Amino acid sequence: MEQRFTFDSVASLYNTSRPLYPDAVFADVIDFAGLQAKDQVLEIGCGTGQATEGFARRGLSVLALDPGVELITSARKRLAEFPRVRFQQTTFEAWPGKPESFRLIFAAQSFHWVSPELRFARTAAFLASGGTLAVFGNVPMPSEEPLFEQFARIYACYAPQLAGPPAEAWYLPDGPFAKELLQSSYFETPIHHCYRWSRSHTAQSYTDLLRTLSSYRLLAEDQREILLSKFARAINAHGGEFELHYETHLYLARRPDAA
Repeated sequence: MEQRFTFDSVASLYNTSRPLYPDAVFADVIDFAGLQAKDQVLEIGCGTGQATEGFARRGLSVLALDPGVELITSARKRLAEFPRVRFQQTTFEAWPGKPESFRLIFAAQSFHWVSPELRFARTAAFLASGGTLAVFGNVPMPSEEPLFEQFARIYACYAPQLAGPPAEAWYLPDGPFAKELLQSSYFETPIHHCYRWSRSHTAQSYTDLLRTLSSYRLLAEDQREILLSKFARAINAHGGEFELHYETHLYLARRPDAA
């Protein structure tokens, strides 16, 4: 199974365990893009609708794409009160959209799944002249001591392939995406925002979160369960709760106006 399709089997857990995004992200995107209620918005990879809801609550019309049947089912329930949100079950690469249709295309924690050779060309093609691409993602920061050291030992022993920076580091300013966007010929010079926040986790909530990550979904079940039980034991020994710090990184880039 392709790695990006692993989320559908844990759609319910994904909906309750994945962190949301700071409100300032949505305000900054709307301000930069100069959006009005009449403008059409496209979302790439809506998952269960966490980011979709952020724009829907601000009165925008959103077409949300995702390949996961269960993910879209969960998103429909989550956003049932917003009639201006529509869903299509498809990948962005396969979606047969109309060129130059959208004032905003956004991807929350999903743009790294889009085929590299199509990321910028295809988004630019569907944006209206002067339209905005907004890409953002939550990046977990290393845990504080002594948990950081204990987690590192657990990874080394039970899943060494998962040690090191998290996959979400792709969204950091020194990660590959920022460089790719800056070098893209399809967009003007991008703008970057960083939002720092934290979320309290128990052993249960943290291991539930890890169960929704694709890298953990790809582990053999017995390996995954042993790994998560070790994390839970470490957290409980640390008092049963810890604060996980995040940085949300937002990138905004405008398609140049047509000549």
